[in-house]
Amino acid sequence: MARVTAHHVAARAGVSQSAVSRVFTPGASVSEATRKKVRDAADALGYRPNVLARGLITGKSRIIGLVVAYLDNYFYPEALEKLSNALKDQGYHVLVFMVSKTTEHIDRTMEEILDYQVDGIVVASVDLSSELTARCKAQGVPVVLFNRTQDGAEVNSVTSDNFAGGKAVGEFLIAGGHTRIGYIAGYEGASTQRDREAGLRAALKAAGLTLFARGEGAFVPERARQAALEMCGGAERPDALFVANDHMAFPVMDALRHTLRLDVPADISVVGYDDVPPCAWEAYDLTTVRQRANLMVEATVAALTRQIADPSAETCHHIIESPLVVRGSARLPEGIERTKR
Repeated sequence: MARVTAHHVAARAGVSQSAVSRVFTPGASVSEATRKKVRDAADALGYRPNVLARGLITGKSRIIGLVVAYLDNYFYPEALEKLSNALKDQGYHVLVFMVSKTTEHIDRTMEEILDYQVDGIVVASVDLSSELTARCKAQGVPVVLFNRTQDGAEVNSVTSDNFAGGKAVGEFLIAGGHTRIGYIAGYEGASTQRDREAGLRAALKAAGLTLFARGEGAFVPERARQAALEMCGGAERPDALFVANDHMAFPVMDALRHTLRLDVPADISVVGYDDVPPCAWEAYDLTTVRQRANLMVEATVAALTRQIADPSAETCHHIIESPLVVRGSARLPEGIERTKR
């Protein structure tokens, strides 16, 4: 069968070819009556617009590349689903690219994404080389780092206020009477890890305390579990643990309770970061810092679409306030109540 074109649809609907184009262009102005006539004609003829061909004509592919290193942390599937839906509402399609954290693999994947002629790129949980950020800028492809910042990189970034969040955790634990506070770190190369720990240490310093113990979990559950066992297996153990994200905090709590037979929070308090859905489960009831994914997504889409519309626009760095959600996994300071749902 001969390929159905916009000309055929226009003839059947009794409208101009430009009207057909507007109907299939996201955000274009067109009356509902015209939209219905064109859609009915297109359905009858089996017509679908050639998005790739249109991209060659307009110079816009309406495709956003999304780069992510892992999806096993509950925070990312939820946040990236919101991001994909928000971009779809703006008329964009999302291509997801999974990468490892090796620089070589990230660079190779980014080269591939640019070959797709994407209109923009969102990067979650990985860092970019300076060469790649320069190439993206030279090609007019805006980049937004989601839940990550990168020193010296001329790209947009959206994060929660990780320093303030870590500081709030430290102040909360100190107010609860804890003096031997330990920390299980995330991936050392991540800005999220760096800033959360810096906030905790700032709170300890202000109270005249130092970090009692430190283990490295690297955002990997089993490594966090092992770190908890090593830190808390002896007589001189911490009386509280701040774990750099909830994904690690869950196995840490399991290890404390079921392997070391410690009571949480009677023997040791535990606080996480992210506020993913299992935090509210009765089994964990985890006190944690909430990353407000909806606000982070709004800021990401705004930054991306702004630079797509105006490539000369300056890069921006959004920091979203992150409240402490108080549940039952940590000792409550006097006068502090659980956060209401």
